[in-house]
Amino acid sequence: MSATPTRRIPAVVPLLALLALTGCTVGPAHPAHARRITVPQPTAPAPTPTPSASPSATAKPPLKSLAWYVAQVPTFPEAPIPQPVPLPTTGTAAFWHRLPTDHKVAFITIDDGGLARPPGAIDFIWQARIPVTMFLNSPAAAEHTDYFRQIQVAGGMVENHTINHTSLAGRSYDHQKQEICGAADRLEALFGTRATLFRPPFGEYDSTTLQAAHDCGTKAVLHWTETVHEGKVRYQTPEKVVHPGDILLMHFRPALMDDLLAALKAIHRAGLTPALLTDYIR
Repeated sequence: MSATPTRRIPAVVPLLALLALTGCTVGPAHPAHARRITVPQPTAPAPTPTPSASPSATAKPPLKSLAWYVAQVPTFPEAPIPQPVPLPTTGTAAFWHRLPTDHKVAFITIDDGGLARPPGAIDFIWQARIPVTMFLNSPAAAEHTDYFRQIQVAGGMVENHTINHTSLAGRSYDHQKQEICGAADRLEALFGTRATLFRPPFGEYDSTTLQAAHDCGTKAVLHWTETVHEGKVRYQTPEKVVHPGDILLMHFRPALMDDLLAALKAIHRAGLTPALLTDYIR
């Protein structure tokens, strides 16, 4: 049995209340003024918050309640200290289905943002300290900025998924650059940081996409290795296991909390720990 230390993700007070207590402002405030929560590293573990109440040792939280979801989260080994992966030097963005790392980590990504935004997912991501990367369409980000900013404050990263969510493959350089650069500009104005990762809609891309993405400041164009929908992980390989460096794709849909939990359990079964893409692509 491995001697790697384990951590149990503690429950904390709901996100909005915690923001109020810490003086953080959710909404129009610039995210640079908000307290950021990151996944603790082995050398600097985060302090354990004090729960607002001491639940009974025998009490079980109601099914599908926030407490129930948090209680279902597995205990993960501490994430290794990230080592950035090499980036191309050819003048185009990298393209990966899976990150080229042998670290025992996998990456949770959530796309789109316009269809559904379950409110409970914010507190679930906060309390369970789930490192998520959001690939957002800029109109959805502009319409629902407060929602995505709360996930950003909880440690989530905002990345690029174009303006109009149309297939880019086969389109002109100017068209693709406008879709990618235009979304990056808008996301930077909304969230205060420039997106350096890009996911093409439907996973469809060509060599022009990689060039246009690079010219918009993108370091990597990312596909995926597993999808998660309605609480079920759908594997792209016959082994039906999450491998180191795998990227799990889900969407902002009504079952997002089930999808997050399913992804966490699949990552845990594989002996891996969830991590942030931007810790490895710098």
